[in-house]
Amino acid sequence: METPKINPHGAVILAVISISTSAIFVKLSAAEAGVIAFYRMLFSILIMAPVFFPKYTKELKGISKKDWLYSALAGIFLSFHFILWFESLEYTSVASSTVLVTLQPLFAFFGAFIFFKERFSFKAIASAGIAVIGSIIISWGDFHISGSALFGDMLALAACALITAYLLIGQMIRQRLSLMTYTFFVYLFSAFVLLVYVFMTQGQLYPYPPSEWIYFLSLAILPNLLGHSVFNWALKWISTTVISMAILFEPVGATILAYIFLGEKVYLTQIAGGMIIIFGVSLFIRKEKEDDL
Repeated sequence: METPKINPHGAVILAVISISTSAIFVKLSAAEAGVIAFYRMLFSILIMAPVFFPKYTKELKGISKKDWLYSALAGIFLSFHFILWFESLEYTSVASSTVLVTLQPLFAFFGAFIFFKERFSFKAIASAGIAVIGSIIISWGDFHISGSALFGDMLALAACALITAYLLIGQMIRQRLSLMTYTFFVYLFSAFVLLVYVFMTQGQLYPYPPSEWIYFLSLAILPNLLGHSVFNWALKWISTTVISMAILFEPVGATILAYIFLGEKVYLTQIAGGMIIIFGVSLFIRKEKEDDL
């Protein structure tokens, strides 16, 4: 295996910090959720285009109709994931929203069971149950804070289910398409769906002050390209388990940034529930890793 020019573990740390900024920029923006998501995708596509078109256009001839359909479906799931997650941040805190969105491994657990008939051990199911208890603690605490916070938690959970569906499709298609080609067209489909959504909801695409355009561009560069794309790059040298564990620290980084830049309070139920979720998901991922050995 070739030696990377950049330390992959250092790159993963950078990626975790990058994705932790996502909720902060959404909170800072005054635009609607659909508009924020659309520009996040649009700027990502524009940045990727100079790399995609010279090198990867040959791959287009070999894409089957089935893969085009699945890529479009993945784009739809991704677009509505962003809409629901960004909308959740209007109602609940950065801490609660990001913790609940990182329940992805557990939704993947149910998806794999339903669609791929995968079987899981009692330990895996128990660890999933622990994480669910953590989410209940967060939701129960937010209910006492305000009813709208609980609604935001539900939106975040729905967003988590959608991103998991997107990842399950990607797991299947990535066996046949390169990372760049798949990502570029999923982002393209997602941007189109988001644009239609913005028009249907009569969202405002412009004008915006310079600060808003900075937030839109930052979301494309940091969470998308320096975040998730770096994770995908690092998978060549670092296991999926390590990457999954690293993503669990996104709520920690997001909560710290929200406290510093947004002045958000952090409640005991959020801390307790978040720690339980991280513990439960960690056990689940570790168990899955042991089963693969």
